[in-house]
Amino acid sequence: MRSRVIMVLAVMAVLLGAGLLVPAAYARLSDGGGVGGGAAELVPAPAPTEPPAPTLAAGPVSVNFKGEFFGWALLDRETDKIAGSKNMASTSSTESMLKAWIVSDYLRQLGDKEPSAALKKAASTAIRDSSDDGANKVYAAAGGSYRAPAGGQPGPVIKRAISICGLTDTKRGNVPGYEGWWSFTRMSPRDAVRLGDCIADGRAAGPKWTKWVLDEMAKVRGSVSQQQARSGGGKWGIVDGLPAEIKAQGPVSIKNGWTALAYDGNWHVNCLAVTDKWSLAVMVRYPQSQKLTYGAKVCASVATQLVTPQPGAALKVPQQPVGKL
Repeated sequence: MRSRVIMVLAVMAVLLGAGLLVPAAYARLSDGGGVGGGAAELVPAPAPTEPPAPTLAAGPVSVNFKGEFFGWALLDRETDKIAGSKNMASTSSTESMLKAWIVSDYLRQLGDKEPSAALKKAASTAIRDSSDDGANKVYAAAGGSYRAPAGGQPGPVIKRAISICGLTDTKRGNVPGYEGWWSFTRMSPRDAVRLGDCIADGRAAGPKWTKWVLDEMAKVRGSVSQQQARSGGGKWGIVDGLPAEIKAQGPVSIKNGWTALAYDGNWHVNCLAVTDKWSLAVMVRYPQSQKLTYGAKVCASVATQLVTPQPGAALKVPQQPVGKL
């Protein structure tokens, strides 16, 4: 009987000891004790990574273009790098795109002075409504002349654009009988984006007038179908190819140029847009039978293809890290 009692007590002691050992061992694992020990780490799942805000960045552009000239350039205003088509150094006539420079050049020369009410209105309509009459008045006030300078050189207004904005391809137009006309100034897409950058950073219009010029460019009005003999609606092109997310980031300042020219039978269409992040230009020449809307759509297509990330890009969800034992 005594031996049985002793045996039962011994069994109970063993079981009790095992019960004490298990929690102790678990405690050692839980507090990282022992060699290579550790409990499973409960790591909260990372939140989905939001894609960066959309912008324009260099990338491939494919346009089924039918015409004589198609070129584009994009300047990243944070890095000063220019990307574009292989022919982005080739030139075409500026047409009304140059009006933003003509107004800026005149206002910079004023410094802190105010222009007359008539000239300020002319400057505004030259940009907002692409008024030829307004641009011509400002051009004359800035020191421009329609008499072709000697030696095939551009006039003073264009010379200042070249020197102030660091243009490398821009030159006087070569249309016989129209050599002194500002609208026939030859400019490349890469010089056009430099011009946009020059207007946006204050070199063109100076500290007092830069914001005014950019605001006027952001208030360009009128559709591609609203055209008159000496003015016309110019709110189309690049701005139509931008998603709402980019437009919501801040003003997009634009100035387009467009003319159907009898001497070569082509539309000459140029689109320029600038923000605080980039400057984009698209320049085309194509048969007049294609209408102005064709050039407007080409400009919009280039802008859309350069948007990054593309609209509708999915959120990236980081992989959940696996806890270690």
